[in-house]
Amino acid sequence: MMITISPLGSGEVGHPEMDKLVGIYNRMIDNLRDERTRLQEQNFFMEKIMQGSPSGILTLDFDRRISTANPAALQILQIEADYLICRRLSEIDRPITAALEELIIGESRIISTAGSRRLRCFRSSFLDRGFSRDFYLIEELTEELRQAEKNAYEKVIRLMSHEVNNSIGSANSLLHSSLHYSAQLNPEDRKDFEMAMNVVINRTDHLNQFMKNFADVFRLPPPDLQPRNLKDLVQETAWLFKSDFENRRIKIEMEWKQCDPIVRLDRNQFGQALVNIVKNAIEAIGENGTISIRMGELSNRRYLIIEDTGSGIPQKVRENLFTPFFSTREKGQGIGLTLVQEILDQHGFEFSLISLQNEPTRFTIYFDK
Repeated sequence: MMITISPLGSGEVGHPEMDKLVGIYNRMIDNLRDERTRLQEQNFFMEKIMQGSPSGILTLDFDRRISTANPAALQILQIEADYLICRRLSEIDRPITAALEELIIGESRIISTAGSRRLRCFRSSFLDRGFSRDFYLIEELTEELRQAEKNAYEKVIRLMSHEVNNSIGSANSLLHSSLHYSAQLNPEDRKDFEMAMNVVINRTDHLNQFMKNFADVFRLPPPDLQPRNLKDLVQETAWLFKSDFENRRIKIEMEWKQCDPIVRLDRNQFGQALVNIVKNAIEAIGENGTISIRMGELSNRRYLIIEDTGSGIPQKVRENLFTPFFSTREKGQGIGLTLVQEILDQHGFEFSLISLQNEPTRFTIYFDK
């Protein structure tokens, strides 16, 4: 029930003190009405901003339960409003919510989530009826940061590749010329000399190829998109690793739910991405495990899931998985998942990598129907 307070009549009652009191009362009522109208307009304006904002906005009530979430926040969290509202952050089963709870008032932090997503998260507070309430801003930075990182790495690698290739070209020319002098050496020295020279030549060739691999990651040609049978491509990839599966006692399982397996993609590039993903799954397992590959359809989108029963990926490692040159392996070059990301991005395929320590790792690629 709404209680309406109306101003008193403006006519004078014949008593100066009473007339003055009535005037003050009426001005107070007018001011209250104007203030209420202003607050309603302000709230309406703020609601419009929240609904149209590309940044996710979460507001909490006095008990630190989520009271409002705009469409961008629901999209970033990939969750329904009915599930989110009236819950505490700790009750939401999403990797980002744990990171949000760690923020202190006024802190901004870039958080990595599933796949290669980067989110800038900010926590602050506002006063509501004299009491403090928290809110969070979540901004999608994935493409912006990825492009900036790519441009920076590309510039560095181009410079490195140019210098290394020029130096190696000159060095190899001198080394090959030096080999011609082996005939002038004593027979007992000639074999050692030729072996040493060939070792050096092979190492310089290896360094040249090493730099070429880095450079190729950042100068992929546009994908040649053609209708391809994804099922056939996956089976071919699995066949490449047949001996690895047998030697490491890894079981491979495939499941093809009823959906169209034809996808427009570049066979060579996408095939290389699959090879890198499966290779990572094998190395994550080591020995005695299972790799499951499933294709299906959900919410009008097809998906391909590659899941392994390895020991999972620690949080600190997950945050850097798609960073060029980052590798946890002693001889790793750190370009495998970077190349996968570049290929999938150029194809326009969304993907996610979900892995918790001591839990299976799941790489999912999404295709439009």
